[in-house]
Amino acid sequence: MRAARLHAAGEMRLADEPVPAPEPGTSLVRVMAVGICGSDLHWWTESGIGDARLRRPLVLGHENAGVVTAGPRTGERVAIDPAIACENCRQCRDGYRNLCPHVRFAGHGEVDGGMREFIRWPTALLHPLPDRLTNHDGALLEPLGVAAHALDLGHLRLGGSAAVIGCGPIGLLMIQLLRLAGASQVMAFDPLPHRRQAATRLGAGLALEPAAAVADDVDVAFEVAGNDEAVRLAMAAVRPGGRVVLAGIPGTDQISFLASVARRKGLTIAMVRRMNDAYPRAIRLAQSGQIDLAALVTHRFPLTEAAQAMQTAARRDGLKVIIEPS
Repeated sequence: MRAARLHAAGEMRLADEPVPAPEPGTSLVRVMAVGICGSDLHWWTESGIGDARLRRPLVLGHENAGVVTAGPRTGERVAIDPAIACENCRQCRDGYRNLCPHVRFAGHGEVDGGMREFIRWPTALLHPLPDRLTNHDGALLEPLGVAAHALDLGHLRLGGSAAVIGCGPIGLLMIQLLRLAGASQVMAFDPLPHRRQAATRLGAGLALEPAAAVADDVDVAFEVAGNDEAVRLAMAAVRPGGRVVLAGIPGTDQISFLASVARRKGLTIAMVRRMNDAYPRAIRLAQSGQIDLAALVTHRFPLTEAAQAMQTAARRDGLKVIIEPS
């Protein structure tokens, strides 16, 4: 099979490798679609993310969908939950698998992801794709799950107001979810005109440049840009006593904001750690047509052009970039 491995920042090589052999409890999946996430771009541009560094050539990609080719569910189209939790620690036992300190995550650290033709993965983490959902939709269920988890942490009341800072794919999914959850007003902020336009199409009542003056009156602000400017804007936009949900991943592994603003407003700050068993809910939302996943896909590349796909995603030329290994 062919696999695209990241050897250093900006250096991805395509190579022929053996097809993984299924083991007990696992299935072999032919990968049909892989979404490029902002966290993949950290690996691409910085050779790591947070305190995790590139220690060996790594296959990126955790937004994966494909077809089972070997295992008890051969022939089934599936979305792949990228997080293999230990199931034994306190967090797992308490129902917070996303906080498992021993989690093994596709395309991260020592665990190869989906930018290859085949992947061996635990059968229990393969979610059946309804006929209505495409392979691209299946890949986008992971970011939809992250957005749904962020929404949960926001505790937005029916009829409340919200701001979304950063209109990449997760931010645009946040906007759709907020409308679905009954938000009376959704403001969006992004420096790129085409992303502001997408935000308006998908439900934002107002889409502004980050430098625009804002009143501090929204109930919840969701930061999904991964930089200090976005964090400061989120705290400026939210009302006193409101909540700020930080979902973006900073490049320097540090977040900086004005303590006086957060303190004087008495803000509650919540941090997003991936998602918590959100796939079934994400599938129901997408299958019902309440969330538009297809509108986010702007670029498609074959596996042979994985490096070009990463470059396109890093330039933020469009919205979601998809690699099609098979």
